[in-house]
Amino acid sequence: MARPRRQEGRRASLIDATLAVGAERGLRALSLTDVAQRAGLTRGAVLYYYDDLDALLREAHAAGIERFCTARDAALAEIEDPRVQLAVAIAAGLPTGPDDALMGLLYQFDALAGDASAHDELVQALYLRQLATYRGIVSRGRATGAFAPRLDDETLAMTFVALEDAYGLHIVGGNALMTVEAAASAMRAVAADLGCPVVAS
Repeated sequence: MARPRRQEGRRASLIDATLAVGAERGLRALSLTDVAQRAGLTRGAVLYYYDDLDALLREAHAAGIERFCTARDAALAEIEDPRVQLAVAIAAGLPTGPDDALMGLLYQFDALAGDASAHDELVQALYLRQLATYRGIVSRGRATGAFAPRLDDETLAMTFVALEDAYGLHIVGGNALMTVEAAASAMRAVAADLGCPVVAS
């Protein structure tokens, strides 16, 4: 049996292979054989670590939640000023660029939602976490007087998530007219216009 550290490394390499092949071929055409070949393993070796392709995709999606939700929330917890929190949340919620394979995979899950209940659950879990992040920032900003929003917290949170996802999709989709900085700048401007001024960290 592989040692725990070796198992963690092998699982990480399989997630990387999943992201790479998913970016090239799309989730609809993805197979365990594709992932195995990219990782330099046999299909049987992949099945040693994951029961099936869905299990592998669930872990890949979990990596997305870790990065865009758990890690972002941990960073925000270290910041007191809601205006700075909002700036950090906006920056952390956008892709790093058009080659951001993990973000690309998350958007593919969105496109597949409705095809299978498992996909629906994953998409909804991420969306609820995104909403909670922005709702918390807006609520703290309102309570401290840092924000004077004209909309309720839930509507504002939904708006920020919609902007985050829409701009992010253009970025990973390869739209040369949309850059990460342009998206972040637009989100900051909208936030200010809605009564939630942003202060750079």
